[in-house]
Amino acid sequence: MARIIVDDGFCKGCGLCADACPVHIIELDPDRITPKGYHPARCVDEARCTGCCSCALMCPDVAITVER
Repeated sequence: MARIIVDDGFCKGCGLCADACPVHIIELDPDRITPKGYHPARCVDEARCTGCCSCALMCPDVAITVER
């Protein structure tokens, strides 16, 4: 089962990963704010993650790691 790990220290909440996700399971977390003042990305349904790495490839800050 694949999953993504978002490094809150690098995520600036741009949302490009959410746009790139083909199964639409990534969103910006409205309940959390990073020390830099951003809403970080999160996976809302790990069971549906295909491990395609589109989110990680799109991330301009290299804040996403995909584990397969």
